[in-house]
Order: sequence, then C-alpha cells, then structure tokens
Amino acid sequence: MSFEQRGLLPLTYEPVCYPGSVLRFRGPPLQMASPFILCLGGSETFGRFVHAPYAQQLAKSLPRDVVNMGVMNAGLDVLMHDPAITRATRNAAAVVLQITGAHNLSNRLYAVHPRRNDRFVKATAMLRTIYRDVDFTEFHFTRHLLSHLQGISAERFAIVAAELRVAWLARMRSFLADTPVPVHLLWLARHHPEDEGQSGHLGPDPLFITPDMLAEVAAMAASLSIICPAKGQMAETTRGMIYTAREAAAARALPGPDLHDRAAKVLLPLLA
Repeated sequence: MSFEQRGLLPLTYEPVCYPGSVLRFRGPPLQMASPFILCLGGSETFGRFVHAPYAQQLAKSLPRDVVNMGVMNAGLDVLMHDPAITRATRNAAAVVLQITGAHNLSNRLYAVHPRRNDRFVKATAMLRTIYRDVDFTEFHFTRHLLSHLQGISAERFAIVAAELRVAWLARMRSFLADTPVPVHLLWLARHHPEDEGQSGHLGPDPLFITPDMLAEVAAMAASLSIICPAKGQMAETTRGMIYTAREAAAARALPGPDLHDRAAKVLLPLLA
C-alpha cells in the first residue's frame, strides 16, 4: 500500500521525546514504570513504514510496558550514549537489541554524527592516508562514502571493512558487559546473516556483520533471534507497508509486517 502525498499518509508514528534526549522516538509515550521491556535498534525497530512493529505487538501480549526506543538510521553510538536511552537501559527488566550495521558508528577511520549516525562528519588521518586520491568533503552519508571507496579499490576497501568490524565488535562487547539486565539480540533484516551482498556492492543492512561476529556477541547475551526470509532468498515485497511513492526504495530495504510478526512471536516466550 502506498500513498502519493504525505498528507494522506495515516502512519504518523506518534513521535515522543523523553527527558534528557533531543531524539524523537515512536509513540505512544510511556512512563517506563519498572519492570518494563526496552527495545533498541535502528529504523527496523522504530518500525518505519510498519503499522504495528514488533515492540508494539509485544506490548499487547506482555503484562508490562514495552518501550520502543528504536532510532532511525541508528548505529551503536547513539544507542550507547543518548542520555534517555542510557537511563532506560539501566532501569529496564530486559533489553531487546536489534543488530545494527558496522558502518554507522565512529571508528579509527571516520566519525559519524553523534545522533544521526548515518551522517558522515569527517575522515581521520588514517583514512586519508589509505585513500589519498579522495576528496572527503564531497560526502555527507556513510553509505555514499563507503560505496565510493569500495568502487575505487577492493583491496583498500578490505582494510576499511575490517576496521569497521573491529569497531563494531568492541562496541557490542562494551554494551553487553555494561548492561546489568538480560540482553536479547535480534537480527531483523530482509536477508540471512550468511547471505553476502553482490560483488562490488555494499549490500543490505546490517552492513559488514558476519555469522562469526554474531556468534561472538551472542555468547555474552541472553539470546539471539534470527528473523529474516528463508536462507538464500531476499524478500523484496512491501505488502502491508505504508509509504509514499518516493519512499518505495527505502521500504523495499526494510522488514515488512510479516517479519515483525515473526519477531514478536519468537521474542514473546523469551520475555514472558
């Protein structure tokens, strides 16, 4: 289902702000009375284009509040450093952490915006040394930057990908070690972790996360749930999603209602 004009779009997300944060989360607003379940992640957890994301479905089935603090285009930086998210993480009874990509976080090669993690801020001396032939002032988003670097040199880009993976693993270990409540990891994507992108292309989110990386962090978590289409099959249907014509490409990259339904069913017994 799509709508040509945003004015006709019935999906408003009921944006809400929580004390200590300038971010807007998906509503409705909750008091976070303990014990509550906290859902963290990116656009997938936020439920972009989806009427009833998995957090909302869990809230209907659990006898406690389920707070959706998914952030559009988030990486681990904003999930670990936003004051409202940090406070909620400490006070929750359990956390569902959706796996986000390794590209939207600051690392030894480049810095991202602290709140809008998909925004490229600046390259470090290390990245400028690796790519002396690149003018980094031309880039504003991490995907655009990485796509360009990949196209220049596969050999040099392998260095970049390796650094991003190292940074992601370090950040995930830190989050899991510092969180005093059970953390349930959630892979919610249109592809299986073992399915790689096409040669020469970045591929779908979450970027650069391998099965070995997932296994390593899962050992520190309460559980890991893999919610995706059947292995080897990348779903492209947008059935049940609500978006404008200009948002069609973005909708095809995100999980639809069917995957959110499956996520809620798998997580429910783990959180009950």
